[in-house]
Amino acid sequence: MAGRVAGICYVKVDGAQLEVKGGIEVSIAQTSKEKVVGLTGVAGYKESVQPPFIKVEAIFTKDFPIATITNGSNMTITAELANGKVATLANAWLEGSDIAVNAEEGTISLEFTGTTGIWQ
Repeated sequence: MAGRVAGICYVKVDGAQLEVKGGIEVSIAQTSKEKVVGLTGVAGYKESVQPPFIKVEAIFTKDFPIATITNGSNMTITAELANGKVATLANAWLEGSDIAVNAEEGTISLEFTGTTGIWQ
């Protein structure tokens, strides 16, 4: 059975919907596993904390919520993907000290990091 797996997506920041250009990347995993290898082969794995994040390339519209995004430190970010899955990032903030605006394309690249994330 074939169904839509890519295409139209929605991203909201504290309820304000962004105009998405593309390039949404979501990682909701809270931990990361890496192999531990000894002289005789794989002995097991180690587990490390990995903060969940949502990256998005959006269109920098006239009413873009720039103040909300740059000043927020406890935001809720949702990404509704084309396959119907929704990722929610809680207690989120804009990662880094600056945001990249591409004036030629009218786009803005954003990376949000949070303390918790879930798939719905």
